[in-house]
Amino acid sequence: MENEIIKNLKSDKEFLWLNPSFNKDSLYDAISSKQIYEANDLLIRFSPFLKSSFKELEPTNGIIESPLLKLNNFSINNIYLKEDNLLPIAGSVKARGGIFEILKYAETLATNANIIDTKIDYSQFNSDVFRDFFSRYKIQVGSTGNLGISIGLISAKLGFNAIVHMSKDAKEWKKKLLRENGVNVIEYDSNYSEAVKNGRILSDKDDKSYFVDDEKSINLFLGYSTAALRLKEQLNEKQILVDDNHPLFFYIPCGVGGAPSGILHGLKTIFGKNVYVFYVEPVRSASVLLGMSTGLNSKISIEDIGMDGKTEADGLAVGRASELCCESSKNTLSGIFTINENSIFELMRELYKNEGVFVEPSAASSMIFTKFLNASEFLNFINKEEIFLENITHIAWSTGGMLVPEKERTILLDK
Repeated sequence: MENEIIKNLKSDKEFLWLNPSFNKDSLYDAISSKQIYEANDLLIRFSPFLKSSFKELEPTNGIIESPLLKLNNFSINNIYLKEDNLLPIAGSVKARGGIFEILKYAETLATNANIIDTKIDYSQFNSDVFRDFFSRYKIQVGSTGNLGISIGLISAKLGFNAIVHMSKDAKEWKKKLLRENGVNVIEYDSNYSEAVKNGRILSDKDDKSYFVDDEKSINLFLGYSTAALRLKEQLNEKQILVDDNHPLFFYIPCGVGGAPSGILHGLKTIFGKNVYVFYVEPVRSASVLLGMSTGLNSKISIEDIGMDGKTEADGLAVGRASELCCESSKNTLSGIFTINENSIFELMRELYKNEGVFVEPSAASSMIFTKFLNASEFLNFINKEEIFLENITHIAWSTGGMLVPEKERTILLDK
């Protein structure tokens, strides 16, 4: 007999699932705060390389970061948009984890080969010496789009042979962008999980190939977690009060779960019990919700309950959740919102019309919470946590959109 959650998913119903294991004092202890700070230190070490390699990073001295935008034209106050849709290089949240993982691998290879000149900064990585060295190695990744762009662009810039295995859900313009930047794109007429599986098999056969595993990678997770350190600075600059009586509520689009779970861990590490995080998944591909609510995590897929996982939010078109995501979020995630296709485009248009901000469909899903602020399940949750609605600072995490071509934007906004 089907449970209520599976029935709701099959009926295309939008709802809020509240995590019964949530404890605001919990913290995933397998990854320490020291590791997060060390990851941030690596990104700072590489800032001279990034500044010299990408013109868009010259104004920030090689630091990859996005604005925190106050939204003024929605029905309630205290709503902000974390604009990872404007993140330099890759134009999506994947710039955080993907670029970190490749830089870490590059540093390890160069250190082991003893080619780093310790007397000068890391701009030396932007040289023929390093590009020739890295050209002996391959980087491979499976992706529906944005992670592939992140991994592909930074790998090619360093000189690696970059290969992106893309599922049938990937948009044509994303494949074209990668190929134009010297990345080898291998297409599959199958879903995300199959693209990852095939990419991993091919990489494992080559001892000079490194596979970036979106389902299991601790380095991706760490790269995403560093976002909390920069966000703390932005909140301080905007004089946004965060304490027991003034919590932060985050709403993060979720596919396989790598990026949102890493961000969640960073936020809980930095803000502790004063932060509440909700994932957002399309009803048609709510793989993390399915895994966590059944307790089966990655052992169950959307296909197992008779759904095809198809959604216009291509970055979220994932049928099976990451085990790392489900485990790390077990006690720290507050809940998950589901969103249907109509709402995705409605919210995308609303954000564009009200605020002049274009985001891709996956990112627009982060605004679904605006439809639930007066819903009984949400109000009951904040009452249980002894929180006043007017004291919450809401932050929707916009995960991508900057690189979407103008023609594609028009098509999406007309849907």
